[in-house]
Amino acid sequence: MTLDDILKEIEKAEKILVLAHENPDGDAIGSAVGLCIALQNMGKNAEVLMNEYPANFSFLPGIQNIKKEGSFEKYDMVFVVDCPDINRVYKDYIPYFERADVTVEFDHHTKNSMFADYNIVNHVSPACAQILVSSFEYLNIEITKEIATNLLTGIITDTGGFRHSGVTQETFEFAGWALTKGVNVPTIYRESLMVTTKTKFEVEKLAMQRLEFFEDGKVAFTYITIEDDEKIGVEPGDYNGIVEIGRNIKDVEVSIFIYQKKRRKL
Repeated sequence: MTLDDILKEIEKAEKILVLAHENPDGDAIGSAVGLCIALQNMGKNAEVLMNEYPANFSFLPGIQNIKKEGSFEKYDMVFVVDCPDINRVYKDYIPYFERADVTVEFDHHTKNSMFADYNIVNHVSPACAQILVSSFEYLNIEITKEIATNLLTGIITDTGGFRHSGVTQETFEFAGWALTKGVNVPTIYRESLMVTTKTKFEVEKLAMQRLEFFEDGKVAFTYITIEDDEKIGVEPGDYNGIVEIGRNIKDVEVSIFIYQKKRRKL
């Protein structure tokens, strides 16, 4: 069984790194931090690398484990969560993955390149965090209140607050169990889905003003340019959820949101 093999590799490793996709959302952050705490509780020297993340997730326990630069040049083991392809990881962090002795990925995206040594991929899971829940349960890794808070944050954000069709019975069972551990579900919901910043509000307002409909109202489309980005002073995470504006309109079947990014300097 692959999970058993992964546990054996964890037991042998000392320095472990956790990565996620660039421009991380709540599922990527919650999964990465939750996994990091679990590894630390197993006595491992574990940390998370992210070049940036939305400030509204600063309430998460263990968020201090996120760093911009690695503490070591080489790690024994590297995990990648909520990422279908290694090229979705921030480019400066990919060498850590390539130098590691063992690599593991946990993901739920439909298309996945199976890029790690061990690939735990469940295409029908509503969130990567839910895959970690079942994996921890199988391996008898204790899900503490801190870990549960992070994993439930990942689930709540990726399901839009349990609104999307991918939610399962297990989704609600874990949410109920987390409540018994003392996890503050209303705080998670408010901080990750409801609280906004002035810049995010300005971006959403502009996106709504530009919203257009095609194919007899079945397709919604909007966009943000680099000029808009610079004028508003967009912060990490400000684009999250904008695609939902069109999706929430009656009769819309496809919602498209496009934004420009500056080219990376090679």
